[in-house]
Amino acid sequence: MTGPLETDGDFDFEHEANLTLRRLEPRLQVVWRETGATEETIARFQQRLGLYWNALFRRLLILYGERYDFFYHLEEILATAARSWVERPESLKETDLRREHDPEWFQSQAIVGGALYVDLFSENLGKLHEHIAYLKRLGLTYLHLMPLFAVRPGNSDGGYAISNYRSVDPRLGTVEELRSLTEKLHDAGISLVLDFVFNHTADDHEWAKRAQAGERDYQDYYYLFPDRTRPDQYEQTLREIFPTVRRGNFTWHDSMHRWVWTTFNSFQWDLKYRNPAVFRAMLEEMLYLANVGIDVLRFDAAAFVWKKLGTSCENLPEAHTLIRAFNALAKIAAPGLLFKSEAIVHPDDVVRYIDTNECQLSYNPTLMALCWESLATRETKLLIQSLSHRHQLPQGTTWVNYLRCHDDIGWTFDDADAAIVGINAYNHRQFLNKFYTGQFPGSFARGVPFQQNLTTGDMRISGTLASLAGLEQAIESHDAEGIEMSIRRIMLLRAISLTIGGIPLLYLGEEWGMLNDYDFVSDPAKAGDTRWIHRPKMRWDYLEQLEIDGSIQRRLFISLQHMIELRKSLPALAGQEMELIAIPNPHLLGFVRMHEGNRLIVLANFSEQPQTVSGNLVRTAGLGRFFRELLTGNTYSTATPLTLNPYETMWLERA
Repeated sequence: MTGPLETDGDFDFEHEANLTLRRLEPRLQVVWRETGATEETIARFQQRLGLYWNALFRRLLILYGERYDFFYHLEEILATAARSWVERPESLKETDLRREHDPEWFQSQAIVGGALYVDLFSENLGKLHEHIAYLKRLGLTYLHLMPLFAVRPGNSDGGYAISNYRSVDPRLGTVEELRSLTEKLHDAGISLVLDFVFNHTADDHEWAKRAQAGERDYQDYYYLFPDRTRPDQYEQTLREIFPTVRRGNFTWHDSMHRWVWTTFNSFQWDLKYRNPAVFRAMLEEMLYLANVGIDVLRFDAAAFVWKKLGTSCENLPEAHTLIRAFNALAKIAAPGLLFKSEAIVHPDDVVRYIDTNECQLSYNPTLMALCWESLATRETKLLIQSLSHRHQLPQGTTWVNYLRCHDDIGWTFDDADAAIVGINAYNHRQFLNKFYTGQFPGSFARGVPFQQNLTTGDMRISGTLASLAGLEQAIESHDAEGIEMSIRRIMLLRAISLTIGGIPLLYLGEEWGMLNDYDFVSDPAKAGDTRWIHRPKMRWDYLEQLEIDGSIQRRLFISLQHMIELRKSLPALAGQEMELIAIPNPHLLGFVRMHEGNRLIVLANFSEQPQTVSGNLVRTAGLGRFFRELLTGNTYSTATPLTLNPYETMWLERA
């Protein structure tokens, strides 16, 4: 087998790919015999293998083609995929067929998402069954369960230090209960999303334990160094992710007498994907989750998975090649499965993970950050500048738009975008940090710092949607007007998330306005991580407030429920197509959503003062002389200006 660096330009890739596949055929025949695969099962696998083999072969050749044992690993990778396909339940194979015929099913306006921690929302998987009716009442069709697999004792980074990818945390339930929940969610029309924590394992994962026991094969699963020579060379170009937890990216391990690469916490050991055995092992875990019935896997910390000396070890080309190899194997062995990237990095780097051949879905951290930026400044110029050239995505992909999540807020806007609209990026981030921690005069927010780096001035923000939007401060000060303004801010942000283009995702508890939970400091496993302030336990007794007319909880819940129901009825909100409307008012955002001949105009006022927009401007955006505002049912004419009340949004369609 020739490697990519040995071809001297004469490498006939297609011939080599076909030749290699023929050489692998006997190994596949062994799998078919051992598993008792039917002719139909084999035929469907072979058909997809024919479609995606060249892409898979090319990607694995780039990553591992120079290794002497490349063919062996290639053979084992293909056998893993074949065996997984045979074991895939028939119900999931039926779903695969439907999605192969409707590959953009997830771009429907009917897809509305929610995210939750099982223990904080329902205590365990068994009780979560009982709350499916609540999810349906809210209108959700996409559910992301935060990490629920077995984790190390004590601090587990919110579940992201996984000890076993095939065992549910016993406090939450069992894998069989997860399978049962998946089936019930599917019956209710709800797709299930889980995290694929593939950059690292916990230090008590079986692989890590065997490495600690001295097994060389498993020591090669991680980056281990006998002294500081190589770590110090790497550190020259690496940034610190959790500087308040520890400095640097390496942790000394006493019993092994080795430095271990630990990008995040010292108990999260980075996997060494330069070793193809690691790729194959993680492929087995990925396909196992797919066969449990997971519809979407969130690729956690995607930017960090490949290391190269002299670089930042973030967003390297090999990281994309690696995910694309996983993508090709999913299309072969679990074609109904989608990938969602979690890359909270520079906007230019975020979009590089989004492709039908890589991650079909992606979090939209820039939109999230700039919605909060617009609330703080009461101006939309930076948001508009970013949307003008960062919103559109390749065909067959979509954003996941969120306002808050389990994680912090980082100000991931582009410095060049800021400069274009006259903003000094560094100073502006300092302002936003002060504003959202309540240290700026007139701030309505009650956030707290996360990972403040005194050396660089970097800081991120923790806090719930409601507390950051001013509800906590207004309630404590008995400020009726402040409560009203904070409710309107929340409704404004939700309206943008639901209409801008993509899958809207709320963190459960937002629907009724949960506030910061300051009691997290009483738990030693959580006290050092301020993100737990916006991960409070669900208070089901609070939902009695939903039945009380005029209560804050009821207003927030009913308004969100109404917007979700309305979104599902509007074909214009499917897909991603969006055009900005040039409005000569710095406080307003306007855009047109279009899909298959349907049009909807959205206007939003990011200030606490009424703002007007020309009716003629709305007419020229494509609505004609008369149009209806869908949230209220009012009808307007282009003959008079439109007035948007403080923090109001309008969803306008032709009357």
